[in-house]
Formats: sequence, C-alpha cells, structure tokens
Amino acid sequence: MPTLIRPPSKASLRADLPASLVVFLVAVPLSMGIAVASGAPVMAGLVAAAAGGIVAGALGGSPLQVSGPAAGLTVIVASLINDLGWRTTCAVTLLAGVVQLLLSASRVARAALAISPVVVHAMLAGIGVTIMLQQVHVLLGATASSGAWANITTLPASVTGAALAEMLTGLAVIAVLIAWPRMPAAARRAPGPLVAVVGVTLAVVLLGASVRTVRLDGSILDAVSLPELPDGGWGAFAVGVLTVALVASVESLLSAVAIDKLHTGPRTDFDRELFGQGAANIASGALGGLPVTGVIVRSSANVAAGASSRSSAVLHGVWVVLFSVVGVALIEQVPFAALAGLLIVVGAQLVKPRDIRLAGRTGDLLVYVTTLLGVVFLNLLEGVAVGLALSVAILLVRVVRAHVEVEQLGAGRWQVAVEGSCSFLALPRLTAALGTVPAGADVVVDLDVDYLDHPASQAIADWARQHRAGGGAVRIEEHRAERIATVAQEPPRRDLSLATPAVWRPRPVGASEPVGPKRVPRALRPVLDGIDTFHRRGARRAQVVLEPLAEGQAPDALFLTCADSRVVPNLITSSGPGDLFTVRNVGNLVPERQGAGEESVDAALAFAVESLGVTSVIVCGHSACGAMNGLAHGVDDPSVNAWLAHGRQSLSAFRAGHPVGRQAAAHGFDETDQLALVNVAVQVSRLGRHPVVGPAAAAGRLTVAGLFFDIATARVLHVTSTELIELAPTRAADGADA
Repeated sequence: MPTLIRPPSKASLRADLPASLVVFLVAVPLSMGIAVASGAPVMAGLVAAAAGGIVAGALGGSPLQVSGPAAGLTVIVASLINDLGWRTTCAVTLLAGVVQLLLSASRVARAALAISPVVVHAMLAGIGVTIMLQQVHVLLGATASSGAWANITTLPASVTGAALAEMLTGLAVIAVLIAWPRMPAAARRAPGPLVAVVGVTLAVVLLGASVRTVRLDGSILDAVSLPELPDGGWGAFAVGVLTVALVASVESLLSAVAIDKLHTGPRTDFDRELFGQGAANIASGALGGLPVTGVIVRSSANVAAGASSRSSAVLHGVWVVLFSVVGVALIEQVPFAALAGLLIVVGAQLVKPRDIRLAGRTGDLLVYVTTLLGVVFLNLLEGVAVGLALSVAILLVRVVRAHVEVEQLGAGRWQVAVEGSCSFLALPRLTAALGTVPAGADVVVDLDVDYLDHPASQAIADWARQHRAGGGAVRIEEHRAERIATVAQEPPRRDLSLATPAVWRPRPVGASEPVGPKRVPRALRPVLDGIDTFHRRGARRAQVVLEPLAEGQAPDALFLTCADSRVVPNLITSSGPGDLFTVRNVGNLVPERQGAGEESVDAALAFAVESLGVTSVIVCGHSACGAMNGLAHGVDDPSVNAWLAHGRQSLSAFRAGHPVGRQAAAHGFDETDQLALVNVAVQVSRLGRHPVVGPAAAAGRLTVAGLFFDIATARVLHVTSTELIELAPTRAADGADA
C-alpha cells in the first residue's frame, strides 16, 4: 500500500509553496464552475478539489499531477444527479473509488491506456460540446436542459429572451480568457481564470448590475453530507459506479502520461496513481463532493509554476479548505454567468483542432465524429462504446485488407504492388489483379507487406510459375517484418535491369517509347536500378511530401558540408525535402577571396539568407576527411591544391594549438580529425565575418553553427569557434551506445 508523503524539505518547499498558491487560484473558479455545470451544490466542487489535492496528492503515483473535479465527468454527474439525486450520486462516487482501488490491486492500470487515443480525444470533445450547449443558456440568463438536442432546439428562444446583464457578464469573462495569453509575461503570472472571474465579479458589484449569483448554505464544513444508497434502480446505480470509475481512471491516467512529458522528474507509477484516485473518490463521496480525477489544466499549471514534488498538490488542497471556511461571503458574489463564460472556454478547449487534423491524417476521422456525436446525443458511456466498436471494426478491416495495384511502367513492363496484410481474405482481389497482367510481360511483384500467409503466398507462386511458362519474366521483391510463408523464387528469363529508359521515367500508359538505345551502360546500372526501385516503391509515397513543395521552397537552414559520400545531411539531421538548403564542396570550406569558380559558395549564402530567409547557417565537417588529409600532407592535383588553399588558415590554427584541436586530442581523435574539427571552428568564425551572413547574424536574424559528424560512432558533435561540446565517447568506446 502506498505510504503518505514524507515531510517536504526546505528546498522543496521553496518551489512547492508558490506553485501550490498558483494551482489553488486556478482550481477555485474551475471547481465552482464544474459544480454548477453538473447541477451539484457549489461547495461540492470545492470538497472534491480539497479531497483530490490532499488525498490523491499524498497517495498517488504521479508526483506533479493535481486532482480535483473535472469537466470530463460533468455530463455523467449531471445525468446521475437528475436520475438518482445528489446524495445517491455521492454514493456512486464513493463506490467508484472502491472499484478504482480494486483495479489498482489487480495491476491493470496500464491496460486503460490501450483505449484508442482518437476515442479519448473525441470523448473529451463531445464533453466540451455538451458543456458549451448547456452553459450558453446560463450565459444568456436562461435555464439549460439536460439533453443536448433540447439545448439546441431551445437556443433560439434563449437568444431572443436573453438577459443583457447576464450575457455581458459571461461575454466579458470569455473576452478576458481569450485575450489573456496575449498579455505581457509579467501579467500572465496571475492565472487567467482567476483574473477573469474576480475582475468581472468586481465590475458587477461596483456597477450594481442585477445578475444571478452563487448561493451557498454555509461553509465547506456545512456542505458535508453523507452518501445515500438508492431506493430501487440498482441497475442504473451499478452502471453509474462503473462509468464513473472507468472514465475517471482513464482520464487520470492519460493526464498523468501527458504530465510526464512536461517534466524530467520521477515518472508515474500508474497502479499507485489509480490507488490515490480511488482513495480520493472515497473521501470526496463520503464528504459530499464531486468525483475526482487527475486534471490536465491544474497539473500543467503546477509544472509551469515550478513545483518539484507532490507537496504542491497537497498544499493546494489545504488552501482550498481554508478558503472554503473563511471565504464564503466572497464566493456568493460570483455571478452564475461568469462561471458559465469560464466553462464555455473550458469546453471549447476540449475540442482541439490538432486532434481533428490527426484523425484525418490517420484515417480515423469517422471514429472521431461518430464518438463525438454519440457522446453529445446519446450519453458518454454509449458514445465511447460506439466509438470503440467502430475503431475495432476499422482495425480489423485494415488488418485483413491488402492494397493491390497493377501499373504499366512501359512497353512490356508491369508492376503488381501489394501493401498491407495479405491473407487468404485478399485472394479474390489479388488473383483478379494478377489476371490483368498480359501474357509475356516483364513483371515485378512488389510485396510491401507486414503479413503474408501461406494461401496468398501459394497463389502468387502459382501465378508466377504459369506466367513464366507463357514466356513472361517475373521478379518478386519482398519487404516485410513478419511472414508465414515465402514466395518461391525462380530466376527470371530476362534481366529486367537492362530495360529501356521507360523503367526509370514513368509515363502515362499508352505513351510512345522514347527513341534511344535499348540497353544502358553497365556503370549506370546501380543508379538506374535505384531509380527504378524509387519509381516503383517510393515515388507515390514521396509525392505526398513533394507535391506541396512544387511551387517553391522555404528551408530552415543552409547546410554547408563536405562532398564526401558518407555524409548524408538529411539522415543525420532527421530532416526531409524542403528543410535544408544544402551546399557541398571538398572540405566544407567558405572561401575568403574571390576567383574563378569560387563564387558558388557566396552565391548560395546570399540566396539563402536574402531570398530564402534561412534562420541558421551550419557548417558540418566529418571524420576521416580526405580533404583534411590532403590539406595536411599535400596532393598532386593542382586544381585540388588550389581549392584547398582556402583551408590553410585552418591548418595554421591547428598547428598553433587551437583550443578545439586540443579538446579533440584529449578525447582520442587522430590528427586528421583534429584538423577537421578545427576547420569547422575556423569556418564558423569566417562566416561571422562574411559580408552577407555576418550582418544578419549580428542583427539576430540567423544563427551560425558548426557540427562534426563522427562516422565511426554515427554521432554528431557541436563545434563553436572556440569549443567542442556534446562530446562523443572516447575512441576506446567506439560503437558503444553512450
């Protein structure tokens, strides 16, 4: 069983005390608003905030997560209160906590993360839409209905009968919350929700506006009410317990995962976190509070405020209790419309455009829309169930459905591309596609599959045998991670690599053959075979990235590196088409003097900085550089010697004991690599004096940087004009993963 927290250290309190105050200021208006939206007593939200902060904070497994009432459960709680009553809803909360304790003991917490993220995103969006549909009526001075459709149909009447003072109060809160992120950093230290609600409340009081305000029956101590079991309706009661337990668990665990990504401290113990959430819900339900979950808004505020331990969450709960005892008179000044404006913004934030775009890109938009509509127009549990069922069905279709495409590459040249999972279920489509290939054609069967069972493999092998018997040639290329069977291979009757240029220059089917030799020089075969493979396997995928770049480029960086074939800029920077404006020359040199053939680097620098507006200029050297070896020991070719003259300053600096060279020597690099590193440092300094790059760097429009690629260890080092940093392992540890 988890133990209570240890007494915080003085160093921890210095960080956690101010962070707890920030979270407290965020939690109070949100907790009150969620209680109002749920149809629960206002103090129930503060009871839940206190229980979540103190109990879940002390016992949970996520050190920086803050728990309390969450907007994600608003719809469920409102339905429970409407059907079962408030005190029975408290019993639901208490027993949901017991279920969470049992789930924690069974160590299944991580299994909750197996729910499709798109379903969770859509669930939250559906809750957000439901909250907005309800609270817009409150903002207009009307009464919200329990169902989404009823709120939609009665909205015109609420608009025409809107109370002006109520509406202006709610809109003022919304305006403050929208504008707050754009305020100066010093102002944003105060939480936006607190500023909006307190500021608008003060304005209402000073102006004497007639609006509905929160009404309380005493302090938080007076709000304590014992839970009550239902008088009948046990089926709905049991469903409510399971629904609250599961939704609260999933939301808490997902929030913990998100918070782990925001800090570098200890990671979440998910089973312990579920234990803490269960204990908090038992406490909240027993005391008359709302259900408790881990809340991303408060938790992220906690991290941003600099919290270092769980003491911050616990202290925030203590502040909530103190405020709820002595601050009742202040709470009763808050207009309902102000809380409605706050909740409308919270609901809108649950509908994230990036989640919708992601669902569209991954082909899950139907799941997202279906789940959202189910949550809004049915209820949360049924909406999530429909979304999960649909996502599982789509997954099964994707797993068993292979994509088969037949394409003519040229006269007598065909390709059959099979992608995905190819099983016996795909045999009708597969055999139909293979049957469209003309007899006697040269065919490449490209199997880019993650699964190939024996019936599909046998069907391809039988067809290939029959096609070869008819005078055709078949080459089967397999690219897959898992397989059941291997397609039988036979030597092709004709060498497909000695094909016409149509192989590596696709044209529309039926276009005439180009005039020219039917065979290509053997020396070109590796390149042409690579182009052939690209056209057959990579071009369609690359087109998705390249098509938006067809009209122009906007790279982030100019990357000046050596012409060495072992240096692949996009590989070592994990970048793609359109990201790097690349300049390559022997030795990655920036000439200081101008002469015939030396204007190329200057032209590239000027174009990148002045026309493309790159934000960085990077010089990248590498180990085992032939240019540096030639610079140090000389070469016979006069033209190479003339070009390497631009590196003589680097050689002189190396021989004079440049600090980068000394650091490189101390870490086991040989003299050639030491010179290469010094050369990068010298080129960085030279770029700082460049007539185009230098002024742009001085004005802060771009950054000049140096890199060094150590081929043997596949590591990249950062080189400044005077220092070698982010050092790779010593040579004795080459190949080790440090």
